[in-house]
Amino acid sequence: MTTSPLAVEKDPAALGFDPARLQRIDDHFQCYVDDGRLAGWQVVVTRRGHVVHASEAGQRDEEAGLPVEPDTRWRIFSMTKPITSVAALILWERGLIELTDPISRWLPAFAEPRVYVRGSAAAPLTMPSPEPIRVWHLLSHTAGLTYGFHHANPIDEMYRAAGFEWGVPPGLDLAGCVEAWARMPLVHTPGTEWNYSHATDVLGRLVEVVSGRRLDDFLDEEILTPLGMTATAFAADDPSRTAALYARVADGSRVRAPAGEAFLEPPTWLSGGGGLVSTAGDYHRFTQMLLRGGELDGVRILGSRTVAYMGRNHLPGGADLMEVGRPLFAEMPFDGVGFGLGVSVVLDPTRYRTLCSAGEMAWGGAASTAFWVDPQEELTALFFTQLMPSSAYPIRSALRGLVYQALVD
Repeated sequence: MTTSPLAVEKDPAALGFDPARLQRIDDHFQCYVDDGRLAGWQVVVTRRGHVVHASEAGQRDEEAGLPVEPDTRWRIFSMTKPITSVAALILWERGLIELTDPISRWLPAFAEPRVYVRGSAAAPLTMPSPEPIRVWHLLSHTAGLTYGFHHANPIDEMYRAAGFEWGVPPGLDLAGCVEAWARMPLVHTPGTEWNYSHATDVLGRLVEVVSGRRLDDFLDEEILTPLGMTATAFAADDPSRTAALYARVADGSRVRAPAGEAFLEPPTWLSGGGGLVSTAGDYHRFTQMLLRGGELDGVRILGSRTVAYMGRNHLPGGADLMEVGRPLFAEMPFDGVGFGLGVSVVLDPTRYRTLCSAGEMAWGGAASTAFWVDPQEELTALFFTQLMPSSAYPIRSALRGLVYQALVD
């Protein structure tokens, strides 16, 4: 185990942490490496803007015998979504979009969406949607879009048949993907339910059309470069320092996942929902910006009220994810957790059955990565690893417990 360049900046005890209890984080996750559940990992915990714990362990590439190092590049998958959501909120702050605008204003392929009623993937019965897809629906995953990998609905099957499961058809760019998704029925009427989906990818295309810039250029110019996130991009800037990707198979063992190779060179399509590679140091700066209400080191990305609004529950009727969410959460219960604009939001820690604070903003990625921002405790936490699926082990709930049990002020 080595020390990250995000080194402890201040005595953890002065910031309310028991150092011996913080050590339990490393002890716990070292067991994951020792028994083979994970190849490697990296963790960073901060309070009041200061790093109180930073460490890493294991291998970034077992076959090559390369260790996890402080600057390891990680495939962050859906931790891309909050960054793309911030991009859309930048446009909203500039008056270029309204959250209530139908997206067909910029993406005409969505002008007449249809909603699945019943039937098979081969012969679905659909009806015209009584509600257009709006910008707000994309940000809150209530648009009625889906993912092919869900295996929960005939529309998911239609996505897979069209080549959308863990990737996209060869040669298709983002604009082409959006056109294809627009031809698919919605799984529900926009604004009525929550279904995790390609919504943030569509949002990324909307950012392109509204701004007149490619998504990678917009993110780089408006978020990544201003925040000093120099290693974050749609392809690894240094493949030799990039963690391999592994998948857990039925017997509990791990195999190298070919999907990881896609992140080593520029992609044919720019996935605002899951395409970025980043480092602990870079994503740390993004979470600090959110914790500080949209500003870091004199650079303001969003207004403080916008960040607060992003972290409110935007689900219909103020419901939580278990009440209006789709079967995605059979293995990942989210009682007491709502969803804001690009991030989950804790509504009731007691119902969530997890040590945390009301108002926590969070999300994770398909390779078991995770982050959260706790404005109440002025705390952030990051966990990076390289195992699919993210539901393989209770990493996120364990990390929360380990962090908060160490907070003793």
